[in-house]
Amino acid sequence: MAKTTMRAARFDRASRQLSVQDVPVPEPGPGEVLIRVEAAGICASDLHMIDGILPDFPLDHVIPGHEGAGTIARVGAAVPLWQVGQRVVLLAGRNCGVCRHCVGGSTKACLKPLVMGQNYNGSWAEHVVVPFSVLVALPENIPFEQAALIPDAVATPYTGMVHRGRLGLGEAVGLWGIGGLGVHAVQTARLAGAALIIAIDPIDAACQRALELGADHALNPRTMDVHTEVMRLTNGEGLDLAVDLAGVNAALDQAVSCLGRYGRAVIIGMCLEPVHLTEPSVMLGYMNHEVLGHDGYEQRDITGLVRLVASGKLDLSRSVSHVVPLEE
Repeated sequence: MAKTTMRAARFDRASRQLSVQDVPVPEPGPGEVLIRVEAAGICASDLHMIDGILPDFPLDHVIPGHEGAGTIARVGAAVPLWQVGQRVVLLAGRNCGVCRHCVGGSTKACLKPLVMGQNYNGSWAEHVVVPFSVLVALPENIPFEQAALIPDAVATPYTGMVHRGRLGLGEAVGLWGIGGLGVHAVQTARLAGAALIIAIDPIDAACQRALELGADHALNPRTMDVHTEVMRLTNGEGLDLAVDLAGVNAALDQAVSCLGRYGRAVIIGMCLEPVHLTEPSVMLGYMNHEVLGHDGYEQRDITGLVRLVASGKLDLSRSVSHVVPLEE
């Protein structure tokens, strides 16, 4: 007889308490599947929701987690192709389905995208129900704990650089912040054809990590003038693309200052700090600089990244620092 309850980490918005509880196993409706969660990532935005740094979300109680991978446990009505037992990775959210763009077929332009673990129950549980449209098949040779990171920690910097930032073959890129996003930004920048990758981080261990993962240079802003060094390394031309992966305004300001003519700066790391740039607007215009926000990706991006990991071209084996049970 199938279990009717499961263990899940449940967040109470009023008290801001997270506790592992017994809750009912959700039932998949039409077009939905029940996933047995094998691994779920812990993202900083999960922590920020719990500690109150990010704005409140609409649910009084929610199971966090938007990085997940597992196997299909049950298939709802009207679900094509997918079958019980298949290994899958889950997209971190879905379109709302009711705004004018979704109704008109332009789901990519959804006005109110929903994030798993914030707007609906997520992957910090033994099971989660999701629409079949958010599934991507997972090959046997990718461990679940690595797969769980792909739909955010890997895909977000990849799409931010390649799609939003238009990283081109042979360009010079600077990456501010070599943490959970930055380690994957270094690797995907190399895969995308960047000729020069400069990593910037105030922690020496992070700088060393960037070099091991493929950065050409790693700069510590506590010990050197980053702008001067970037200009030296680029023969005075500056960066084609600068990426703020730290979510710190000081990093963004420094990144913009290192741009060359027609350079783009992309904000991937998020925080509640107001954006403040010291570059005069006349120079922003004269140099044709762009400052771009970024979040999200498309299903095809996850499919492509899964293929890269499966083929060995993208190595996520060093991206998992710890594996802990749900109870912890």
